[in-house]
Amino acid sequence: MANPKYTANDFHPEALRLFDKLVHGDIDRRTFLSRATRFAGAFTAVGLLEALSPQFAHAQQIAGNDPRLQTQTIELASAKGYGKARGYLVKPANVRGPLPAVLVIHENRGLNPHIEDIARRLALENFIVFAPDALFPLGGYPGNEDAARELFKQLDQPKVHEDFIAAFDWLKQLPESNGKVGVIGFCYGGGIANILATRLPALAAAVPFYGSAPPLEAVPAIQSPLLIHFAEQDERVNASWPPYEQALKSAGKNYQAYQYAGTQHGFNNDTTPRFDEQAASLAWQRSLDFFNRHLRVAV
Repeated sequence: MANPKYTANDFHPEALRLFDKLVHGDIDRRTFLSRATRFAGAFTAVGLLEALSPQFAHAQQIAGNDPRLQTQTIELASAKGYGKARGYLVKPANVRGPLPAVLVIHENRGLNPHIEDIARRLALENFIVFAPDALFPLGGYPGNEDAARELFKQLDQPKVHEDFIAAFDWLKQLPESNGKVGVIGFCYGGGIANILATRLPALAAAVPFYGSAPPLEAVPAIQSPLLIHFAEQDERVNASWPPYEQALKSAGKNYQAYQYAGTQHGFNNDTTPRFDEQAASLAWQRSLDFFNRHLRVAV
């Protein structure tokens, strides 16, 4: 479940827009607190930020030690001499026969408890799941969302992209894998899912949630089918969709796109008040159906 105290309707729309700017690095914490005072309502500015921030403990669905799962932290070599990458591997406890695999790409805070929980949810649907941590070269997810956002600005994005590509290659070759690998990503990770679709001819399915478009000149290289989820109230991301869709149509690509009425950016993240249970449930089921359709047949 989400933070039980609040929903997006409890906040002034401008407060939500300011929080989105903070989350994506357009403003810093001090600027948020200064500007948010006008829209805080019954909250103090600090209280508003606390109310909007993730509540991981409230939202966890699958415990890290759930006996139905095997979990471990894995380090692997990155591509092009970039050193090592690290991530969270989750498998069903009793793997029977080759299983499809899914790469889970986090938001712009690294591999936090919410994304680990997403990985476990997918594994319980009988997938092998690997969730890399882009922040590994800087010490990994620091346990604090503000600190994680600041660290994220320091990342070498070309290295990060190569880390994700190496993770895909490694996941595809696992003995328990059937050779079919999909990717699902959220926010920053949604943008990465779009980019990976342009760079990985063997990618079997891509599911970006509210992610920015890839370079449009790279769209003809996409081979995988796409299932694209958008929030309705997400001007920043949605602005990139019309030219992206035109590029997909012009190149004859296989895609489905859904926009969920009344939702905010991050609507699938059930650790914050931006969570929309109805939209998230529908988008999640569509994603599972999409992966089952495209990943269950062996190469």
